[in-house]
Amino acid sequence: MPYTKEEGGRLNNFAAEPKMYTAEAPTKNQQRNYFILGGAGLLLVGGLIFVAVSISNIG
Repeated sequence: MPYTKEEGGRLNNFAAEPKMYTAEAPTKNQQRNYFILGGAGLLLVGGLIFVAVSISNIG
């Protein structure tokens, strides 16, 4: 544990910092999967909104 000693003799304990890394750009396969999942999500939300409007008294 990394400790520092402050004025008056008090110890200050710092948390261990995580190892840093750089992010990598997604591959073409990952980009395709993100696009498909995004489209499926939009269809799901659109369908839910359609059903909610269809069964409500608003429309």
